[in-house]
Amino acid sequence: MRTSSHSKRLSFSTGIGASTILIIFVILCLVSFAALSIVTANADYKLSQKVLNRNTSYYQACNEAEASLAQLDQTLVDAYKNSSNETEYFEQTGHTKNYSIPLSDLQTLEITVSINYPTSSDETFYHISSWQVVTTENLEYDNTLNIMQ
Repeated sequence: MRTSSHSKRLSFSTGIGASTILIIFVILCLVSFAALSIVTANADYKLSQKVLNRNTSYYQACNEAEASLAQLDQTLVDAYKNSSNETEYFEQTGHTKNYSIPLSDLQTLEITVSINYPTSSDETFYHISSWQVVTTENLEYDNTLNIMQ
């Protein structure tokens, strides 16, 4: 028996099919991740726009409240100068003032001010006793969870 110099070699080949399937799978994964990132970016953009609008309306309401408080301060100074005693001062001014400034359809900025009668020159004419955002309507939350059956 003669051994031939050319022995049969065992070779293993994956062929063109496996590499094509692998490339298609990688492309599908990349497309899926790209779609998810676009959806997430869009949701983040919408949320940031809502936050921007909410903050803008809040600070505009704060500016309006500060202007009202400046006007109240001037009114209280004039009432203090024109009154001869504490009773006459409170008859002109009252003991409290309330301000309600709308932020949106559902919320307002509510401010309550307690009016003081200053006994010395370093005391203030009023004290802010409440500064809060109040929801004006009852909110109904959607607690349902849609599940495909």
